[in-house]
Amino acid sequence: MKISSLLLIFVLTLAVFPSYSQESRELNSGWKCAPVSKVKESGLAISKSGFAIESWQPAVVPGTVLTTMLENKQIPDPFFGMSNKLIPDIFNTGREYYTYWFVKDFEENVNPGQEVWLHLRGVNYGCDVFLNGNKLNTKTHEGMFLRQSYNVTKFIQKSGKNRLAVIVYPPDPVGNPNGGQGGDGTIARNVSHQYVAGWDWIQPIRDRNTGIWDKVIIEKTGTINIKNPHIVTLVSGKRNPEGSQKPATIKVTAELENPTALPQKGTLHYILDGGKVSREVTIQPHSTIEIKLPDHILNNPKLWWPNGYGEQHLYPLKMQFVQNGKVSDTEEMNVGVREIQADWNTTTRSKQISVNGQRVFIKGGNWIISDAMLRFSDERYNAEVRFHRDMNLNLLRIWGGALTERPEFYEACDQYGILVMQDFWGSGDCNGRWVDPMKLDDQWTRRKYPDDHGLFLKSAADQIKMIRNFPSLAIWCGGNEITLPVDIMNPLRDSILPQLDGTRWFVDYSNSDDMSFNSLGGNGDGPYGIQPLARFWNYKTWPFNSEIGSVGVGDYESLERFMPKENLIAPAYSPDSKREKVDSVWAYHKYIGYEQYIDPYGKAKDARDFGKKAQLVNFDQYRALMEGFSAHMWDWYTGVIIWKTQNPWTSLRGQMYDYYLDPNACLYGLHSGSEPLHVMYNPADTAVAIVNNTFKHQYDLMLVIDAIDMKGNSKSLGQVFVEIGPSTTRSILGVKKEIRELAKKEGMFLSLKLLNVKKETVSNNLYWLADEKGNYSGLQSIQKSELSVTSREVQKGKLAVTITNPAGGPVAFFNRLSLLDPKTKKRLLPVFYEDNYVSILPGESKTVTLEYMPDKEVSPLLSVEGWNVEEKLVKIGQ
Repeated sequence: MKISSLLLIFVLTLAVFPSYSQESRELNSGWKCAPVSKVKESGLAISKSGFAIESWQPAVVPGTVLTTMLENKQIPDPFFGMSNKLIPDIFNTGREYYTYWFVKDFEENVNPGQEVWLHLRGVNYGCDVFLNGNKLNTKTHEGMFLRQSYNVTKFIQKSGKNRLAVIVYPPDPVGNPNGGQGGDGTIARNVSHQYVAGWDWIQPIRDRNTGIWDKVIIEKTGTINIKNPHIVTLVSGKRNPEGSQKPATIKVTAELENPTALPQKGTLHYILDGGKVSREVTIQPHSTIEIKLPDHILNNPKLWWPNGYGEQHLYPLKMQFVQNGKVSDTEEMNVGVREIQADWNTTTRSKQISVNGQRVFIKGGNWIISDAMLRFSDERYNAEVRFHRDMNLNLLRIWGGALTERPEFYEACDQYGILVMQDFWGSGDCNGRWVDPMKLDDQWTRRKYPDDHGLFLKSAADQIKMIRNFPSLAIWCGGNEITLPVDIMNPLRDSILPQLDGTRWFVDYSNSDDMSFNSLGGNGDGPYGIQPLARFWNYKTWPFNSEIGSVGVGDYESLERFMPKENLIAPAYSPDSKREKVDSVWAYHKYIGYEQYIDPYGKAKDARDFGKKAQLVNFDQYRALMEGFSAHMWDWYTGVIIWKTQNPWTSLRGQMYDYYLDPNACLYGLHSGSEPLHVMYNPADTAVAIVNNTFKHQYDLMLVIDAIDMKGNSKSLGQVFVEIGPSTTRSILGVKKEIRELAKKEGMFLSLKLLNVKKETVSNNLYWLADEKGNYSGLQSIQKSELSVTSREVQKGKLAVTITNPAGGPVAFFNRLSLLDPKTKKRLLPVFYEDNYVSILPGESKTVTLEYMPDKEVSPLLSVEGWNVEEKLVKIGQ
C-alpha cells in the first residue's frame, strides 16, 4: 500500500514512510448509508449499480455512524453540554441499531497490464465487502486495527461504473457504560479501543465508533505491487547536531506481490541523496516475497534529532520496480537518518533514551486520540503536534486504551521532532490489574482479554508494518499499566517485533520496572491532581514517570463553546469541608478540582473570573512540574510524561489546549518550564537554578536576579556570570532571606534572566510570589498598566506583535494575546503564538511572533488583555 505524505518530514532507525502511488486516490466523498434494519437485500444485490439508493442518506467516510448522524442533524452535538445523554447507547438499543450499510459509486477502468487494488485502512469492528455484485472477503473481517487489501482487477466493470458496498458491524460485546473505566470492561474483549465505553475523562461514545473510520483507497499498479517497504538507518557512535558526520548505513527491504499467473522478472531499486541501489529479482505467480537490497553507505548524513536538540532533516527517497524499462510501481517517501538506543541508568534505576548516541531527557505528554469520534484530518494532527513542539516537549505517548495512531500523526511528529511511545491495546483498568466492582468479569477472566489472541497478534504485525518507518517512533509499549497476556506478549516481543522492526526498545507495560523501577510502592505513576508547587521539587516520585497529571480548565471563551449559559457557574471551594461545589455540566465534563488554589487570588466572582484565575494556576502548575523534574535530571529522573496534554472531547482536565485548539496557560507554563536552556526558581529551597537541556556547554552567561514590588520598583538580588555543562542542572544562588522580607506584606515578582555575552536574553522567567499568609494580596490591588501595542506583518499569515510597558508604573502582568474575527470578536483558531500570557516589566518591551491561516476577505483583529491591563483591540499593521 502506498501512503500519501504532504507533511512528511520525518525519521527513524532511518525513517521512511511510503506515499500512495501516483495512480491512487481516496474514496472520501459521495458515500451513502442506511441502517441494516431498513435494508433487507443482500450485499450481492446492493453492490450492483441497478439497486436504488437514491433515498439513502449521505454518509461521512472516513467516519462513524455517529459522525454521519451528526452531519445529517439526527443527533445533537455530543460534545456540548449534556447532549450526549440524549443519544441512544448501543448497550440499550442492541447492536443492530448501529449496524449500517455504506455504499460508494465510483468510476474506474483497467488498462492492459494494470492491477487494481482496494485498500480499507480501518473498519470498526467487523465488515463484509462487496464490489459490483461480488463479495471480496471470504469470511467476515474483524478487528479495528487490521488493514484490508483486495485485488479487484477482475471485478472492475468495463463500463467504468462501479459500486462498493460495505456492511459494518459494531464491536461484540459493546460493553455496559456503567461509569467504570471502560465501563464494565467487556469492550476489551474486542481488539479495539476501550475509551468508547467511558473513562474518567470522557463520557461513552454511543455507537462505540462503529464505521469505516479510516481511509478507503483505490490504487493502480503494473503487474508487481511494492508493499511495506522497511528502511533502517544505523548511526554509530556519539554524534553532534552540527559539523560533518561519519557515514550512516541504510538497510532497505520491501515486499513484492505478483498477483498474476506468470513469473515476473524485473529490478527493484531506490534513489537516496543521488545514490542508486538496485537488485534484479523474479517473483513467482500468485506470491509475495520480501527482497533485501544491498546496504547503502550514506556519507556525511544530515541527521534527524528530537525537538530542542537539532534539526529534523528528511531525505526524499523514490523506490520503483521496473520491468523492461517500464515502471510497474513507485513508492515515494521521506527518510530521516537517526538511531534510537535505550539503556539502564543505574543512578535513577530507570531506562534512559539516546538518539544518535546522545542521551535525551524525556519531557513528554500522554496523547489519547485527536478526536473521540475519529474525525481525523492532516490539519488537526499538524496543529496538535505543533502545539507540543511549542511546549518544548520531545515525546508523546499513545495511550493503550485508544489506538495505533494514523500515519499522518507520525508525519507531524517527524516534522516537529516529537518522539513517540506507542502502546498496544490494553489497560490495567479493563484487563484485570485491579479488583473493580464496576466490571462484569473477575480479574482472572479479564486477564485473558481480548477473546481472540490470534487476531490481536495479526493486527499488531500489520500495524507495526504501517508505522515502523517513522523516525519519530521510538518505543513500543505492551499495554497501559499491565502486561499483555503472556501468549500475546511473548510472541510480540520475542518474534514479531524482532522480525518486523528490531530497532526499538519494547517495554512490557507503561509503568513497568523495566522502564522505571518502583521502589516507592503504589501504582508506579501519578499523582493526577493539583499539587503544591514545592512538591514537584522536593518529593521524589518514580524515576521515569509515565503519567503525572493536573488541572486544565480553559478561560471563559473556551468554556462557553460547549456549555449552556445557565451552567457557566464557577466552582466554589469551601475551606470547612475542603470540597468544591461543582455545576452538573462541569461534573459531566469530568472537571478535576482546583480546590483551594483559586482563592488566594480572590474568590472567583463568576465563571469568567474563575477562568481568568485558573490560568494563573495552570501556568504555575505546569511550569513547576517540568522545572521540578528537570532539576533532578539524571539523579532522580530520566524522564516524565504528563497525564495528559490534550483532550479529544470537551473535557475539563489535563489539557494544554481545548478540543477546539484554543491554547490555555498550561501550554505556556510548559513552554517556559521546558526551555532547552532555562533559569528557574526553586520554591522548596528558594534558590535560583539553571537547567541546560542541550548537548552544548554554555559559557559566559550573566544571571540577573531582580525583585519587583507591586508598584514596579525593582531591587537587584544578584548578578553573576555562570556556566553550565551539557545536559545538566545546577543550583546557583539562594535568595530566601531577601524574598521573605520583600514578599511579606503583599507578595512580589521575582525576575530571572540569563544574558549571553552580546547582552541578549536567552532565558527570561517571571515568578509571582504570595505574601506571608499565602495570598496574592498585591495582585488583587495592583494598579492598571497602560500598554502600547504594535504589530507588523512579517509575511502572509505571520505577525510580529510588540508590547511595551512604559517606565514608572507596575508590571503589566499576564497578558493574553488573541487573534479575533473582526465581526464576531471571537478567537480565530488555531493560532500559534511564540509565547503567550506574557508579563512586561516597567520600561521594557517584548515581541511575540504568531502564525495563523490568513483569510483573503477579512483582516483579523489583535486582542491584548492582561491581569491589570484592559483589553486593547489593534488592527493588524497598526
